[in-house]
Amino acid sequence: MRIIVLGGAAGGGFPQWNCACSNCVRARRKDPAARPRTQCSLAVSADGQNWLLLNASPDLREQIAATPDLHPRGSGRDSPVRAVVLTGADIDAVAGLLHLRESQPLRLLASARVLALIGANPIFRVLDPAFVVQREIALGQAVPVTDFVGVPLGLTVEAFAVPGKVALYAEAADAPDFGSAPGDAIGLAVREERNGASFHFVPACAALSPALLTRLSGSRLLFFDGTLWTDDEMIRLGLGTKTGRRMGHLSVSGESGTMAGLSDLGIARKVFVHVNNTNPILLADSPERQSLTLAGWEVAEDGMEVAL
Repeated sequence: MRIIVLGGAAGGGFPQWNCACSNCVRARRKDPAARPRTQCSLAVSADGQNWLLLNASPDLREQIAATPDLHPRGSGRDSPVRAVVLTGADIDAVAGLLHLRESQPLRLLASARVLALIGANPIFRVLDPAFVVQREIALGQAVPVTDFVGVPLGLTVEAFAVPGKVALYAEAADAPDFGSAPGDAIGLAVREERNGASFHFVPACAALSPALLTRLSGSRLLFFDGTLWTDDEMIRLGLGTKTGRRMGHLSVSGESGTMAGLSDLGIARKVFVHVNNTNPILLADSPERQSLTLAGWEVAEDGMEVAL
């Protein structure tokens, strides 16, 4: 199984178009320690020919252009992208679907909650059902991934609920937890059927529940939410009014953060994805990057590839 990181950044990418924080300034100056990143998405293949996307970021067209394995083959219209699985309905996970509207056969998998949000937005009617088949992925069931006509890709995905919240544009201000429900945020266990290799993808997570810790224990490879270094990061930098938890993201550092919470689970390889432009771990020369490296973590870079 091959896994390609198409994008490792959170919503807005790195540098973010309207941000002049010190991180973004260094990236715009082409500082080699501040490598730019597009918004979070992975591509996965069992055979190197047919590909599954995990989320469709707003930067998808650019990401496909930068990834030769995803280029058209032969003459005429073609794409090796056969299917997409969504882990939520946030803009940075679904907007790239609009790039896939050019009469290209495709299978789209998501939770019932996410499919309902997409279905309620008329702009997604450009995904012509004559070419894009949408199917619910039930939580807790390993589902073989197939293309538009049902040909297997040699991969299975199992979706599982993670602590999180409904997409920002769908929040209900007067409802408990802003109207969030199971299925708004999910993680994925992706497995190659031929050799049994598997990994986990959790790009958004608000807390480490006992069920999630059990699920991730002993994982061979984990791509996990690395949005913010500290919960008050956006507020402290004067760039926002919300904490990480309010946005549905657990911070990386601290006694209750990701690095501490996942330290004793026997996870073989741990990679942070969905990293916000303000997070100092984006800088290769930062003390924060050094500390996470010592803790056995990596920070995803666009184009990074892993073979299992």
